[in-house]
Amino acid sequence: MDTHALDETSIVPVAIEHPTVPHVDAIVEVPRHAWASLVLMHGAGGSATSPWMVGAARGLVRAGVAVARASFPNAQAGKRQPEREPSAIATWLAVMDAVAPLLPHAPWAGGKSFGGRMAAAAVASGMPAAGLLYLGYPLHSPGKPERLKDAHLDAIALPQRFLQGTNDPFQSGDLLDRLVERLPDARVDWVAGGDHSFLVAKGDRDQERVAEALGPRIAALLR
Repeated sequence: MDTHALDETSIVPVAIEHPTVPHVDAIVEVPRHAWASLVLMHGAGGSATSPWMVGAARGLVRAGVAVARASFPNAQAGKRQPEREPSAIATWLAVMDAVAPLLPHAPWAGGKSFGGRMAAAAVASGMPAAGLLYLGYPLHSPGKPERLKDAHLDAIALPQRFLQGTNDPFQSGDLLDRLVERLPDARVDWVAGGDHSFLVAKGDRDQERVAEALGPRIAALLR
C-alpha cells in the first residue's frame, strides 16, 4: 500500500448547485500521480461521507485513482430513503458537470448499489463518461429475481465493470454472469463470500476498512 499517496493528495470540497435543493456537497480527491478518475455516488441509505464511501475513496486514492464523491439530495438532508430516479439522474448530471473539470482524466461514473444503477440511467439519458463501474449492482430486490433492474444496461455502448459479492442477495445464481455475457464490453469480479457491502461471514465487519481494502480490485477493473 502506498503510504505517501494520501499525503500527496489534493482534497477539494465542492458545493454543487442542484435543481431541487440549494446545493449538494462533493469531495474531490486527486492523488499526485493519478492514472484514472472516477465519480462515485453512494447507495440507498448512505451518503458521500458514510463509512463505506470514505473507505472506498481512500483505497482508490492509494491505488492512484482520482475520486469525486457526492451525496444525493435526500442524503444531504439527512434522510435515508433512496432518491427518486428523476432527481437521482439530475443529481448525477449536476455532479458530473461540476467535478469533471477538476479531475485529471475523463471520469468513469460509478457507485455503490443504487448510486451505480442511477449512473447507468444518467449515461443512458446522455451523460458522458469513460465507462461505468458498479459496486454491488442491485440486479433485483432480495427474493425477487424475476424483477430485474437492468433496463438501461443493454443500451450503453461503454465499458461496464461489476464488483459483486457471491452472497449478495441483490443478485441470484448466474443472473449477473448472464447479463455480463450479453453486454458488449463488460466484466465482473466476484468477491468470495461477500454480501451487498462485501462483508464476509466471520470476517472484518468494519465497512470502512473492508471498502478501503477493495481499492486495488476496483482499480484493476478500471484498467
